[in-house]
Amino acid sequence: MIKWAGWIIVLAGLGHTLGSLVETVPEHVVTWFNGSLWSETGYAGLSDAAVAFWYSVFSFGPPLLLVGVMVLWMDRRGLTPPSFIAWAITAWTIVTFVASGPSPLPILLIAAGMLLVGARRAGERREAPGRSGG
Repeated sequence: MIKWAGWIIVLAGLGHTLGSLVETVPEHVVTWFNGSLWSETGYAGLSDAAVAFWYSVFSFGPPLLLVGVMVLWMDRRGLTPPSFIAWAITAWTIVTFVASGPSPLPILLIAAGMLLVGARRAGERREAPGRSGG
């Protein structure tokens, strides 16, 4: 269950990152690397290139991808991801969905639920009677 949650999180992060880069790079990559973003001040006056940067490279996509990879890494080593990861993803997803409207984002709620169930099952296995402690 934890592995599937990790893959859902990875795919969500990868999908957002790659999709937003496909949308923004052709038009804005030159501006991103010519130093123009350094002169941007105040959110109200952001240029299209700055908004595209925040939507793609500096969005929630790359950190979400990292969280998903960490969950998979932990699962491969027999470690249970802490429940706060699932709760943080849940809060982040709800706030973002309420603020931005309909999107594929609620799929992350499924992943968060899977992480919570996986953590609970792992805890029950650790507490099972007859298991020798070490």
